[in-house]
Amino acid sequence: MTPKSTIRLITYSKELINGDPLYISSNSLPIKASHYEPAGHSFHDIALKLRGYFEEENITSDNETLPKDKEHDYMQSSDSYSSSKGKKKTADGVIQQDHYALLGLGHLRYLATEEQIRKSYRETALKHHPDKQAALLLGEETEAGKQAKKDEIENRFKAIQEAYEVLIDSTRRRIYDSTDEFDDEIPTDCSPNDFFKVFGPAFMRNGRWSVVQPIPPLGDDTMPLKEVDSFYDFWYGFKSWREFPHDEEFDLEQAESRDHKRWMERQNAKLSEKARKEEHARIRSLVDNAYKRDPRIMRRKETLKLEKQKKKEAKFIVKKQQEEEAAKLAEENRKKKEEEDKQAAEAASNQKKIKEKEKKLLRKERTRLRTISSPVVSENLLNLSSDDVESICMKLDLLQLKKLCDDFEGQDGNKKKAEILKSALSVGDQQSEKEKDSVVKKNQENGSIKVNGSLAQKKEKPWGKEEIEMLRKGIVKYPKGTSRRWEVVGEYIGTGRSVEEILKATKTVLLQKPDSAKAFDSFLEKRKPAVSIASPLTTREEVDGVSVGPTESQPGQPKPSQSEEAGSSGSDQDVWTPVQETALVQALKTFPKEISQRWERVAAAVPGKTVNQCKKQFALLKEKFRNKKK
Repeated sequence: MTPKSTIRLITYSKELINGDPLYISSNSLPIKASHYEPAGHSFHDIALKLRGYFEEENITSDNETLPKDKEHDYMQSSDSYSSSKGKKKTADGVIQQDHYALLGLGHLRYLATEEQIRKSYRETALKHHPDKQAALLLGEETEAGKQAKKDEIENRFKAIQEAYEVLIDSTRRRIYDSTDEFDDEIPTDCSPNDFFKVFGPAFMRNGRWSVVQPIPPLGDDTMPLKEVDSFYDFWYGFKSWREFPHDEEFDLEQAESRDHKRWMERQNAKLSEKARKEEHARIRSLVDNAYKRDPRIMRRKETLKLEKQKKKEAKFIVKKQQEEEAAKLAEENRKKKEEEDKQAAEAASNQKKIKEKEKKLLRKERTRLRTISSPVVSENLLNLSSDDVESICMKLDLLQLKKLCDDFEGQDGNKKKAEILKSALSVGDQQSEKEKDSVVKKNQENGSIKVNGSLAQKKEKPWGKEEIEMLRKGIVKYPKGTSRRWEVVGEYIGTGRSVEEILKATKTVLLQKPDSAKAFDSFLEKRKPAVSIASPLTTREEVDGVSVGPTESQPGQPKPSQSEEAGSSGSDQDVWTPVQETALVQALKTFPKEISQRWERVAAAVPGKTVNQCKKQFALLKEKFRNKKK
């Protein structure tokens, strides 16, 4: 075929065809035509491929190696199919494919919405569909190369489908996003000026795991404290959706039985729980570190500290002022009291002087009365004696004595003077009677009476045993909360006790401890009567239905003497039955020799025996025991 000048020069070499230029031309059809022709972008892709404008590199998929292309500027870069950040190794060391890069969402990653994932998948699947990539097979010369290229195209399309299935499922996408490479580093220290630069990105980075979206921002130095508190409240109550698939987790599909599967689930749950606790501790340390170094919180703490210090100082000042006022008031009260004491002492001194003066005048008047009344007493007029004069001196006060003496001296006859003394004596008796009556009345009002010249308090009726027992039962029967409780208890006792007496008894009589000295007496009173013992000691004999024995003496019959009784029953009383001996031994063990009134208690425990009989029997038992020992 003759070359044409319109055909473009592809290559030139002087060594080819005698140094002449070589022109190559061809139609647009492939060597082996297929049913479909490439068109549009596919045509240009194949043309560029055939002309060597782009090379291929191998990239890895889940189990197959996929090509990594360096395409033209206008084509999607092959770097978007893989990301060093999105490649993760499994437990077997296999590198996983980056699903976001396969769908062209590597720049969005976990921020990509469901609509963006669907749209990107449709575009990527349409572009990399095996039917659209069939033209690439034309560049391979051998059948093996074509088969390899075909497998490569199919594997890439399968990887795109798998990426879409993972990212469109919320549960699988959450697990995949949780395994995405993430910077878990927690800032520990920074200067106050760099706080927002250091901790702001850290909070934004960890905010991707929050269930609640959007997360509150860290803000700046001018942020209100209310919003700052809301920010830290949010992070202290942080809830994460992050999953923690572990390399050592068991594959449930490999379980040999149902029990084995449950055991695997428990082990996987333990690993997940441990990872969640570690994640919670990591987030908590981030928040704690930020809270300690937040300049806004530090300023508030400093402000609160200053306010507290001011309050403390103000409180101290108020307390000091109060103490000073109290000291001043105490000093004033002290001075006032000293002044009052001084005045009281002066008044007491003056009163004492007045009393001494009055006593002196009283003695003077009494002496005056004795002197002027001596003629009347010596004549024994109206049966007046010196004792009567002394009684008048003791009963009348100073003014009365002075008036009496003046009246007495104003009379001429001794008879009239005697009458004046007699009337003064009757007045003194009346005054003494009035004083006695007033004292008795006052004592009666105070609850006391005068008995034989001495005051005695009103005695209360003592409480008997039956009353105390009824009081205890009444308190139990009518507990607290009963309407008119103590009146009802008084009616229950039935002895006419007043409410005051019952209340007093509950605080005194019921709280008294039982007297240990009377414990045995109460025991004897409460003890059940002893069962009669059939033995030769019985004082009655049944003979033909008639009881013969010692009976109570009739009113008309004389009582036998004690000597006769001793003679008739002396031999019978010395006989001990086995039951009585057992009772004696048991009583001796129960009441040791250190206890008071031992033999009286022993005799009371042995039926039908006295103290002397018990002592004699004890001596006999003791002698028998010694003889057996020998």
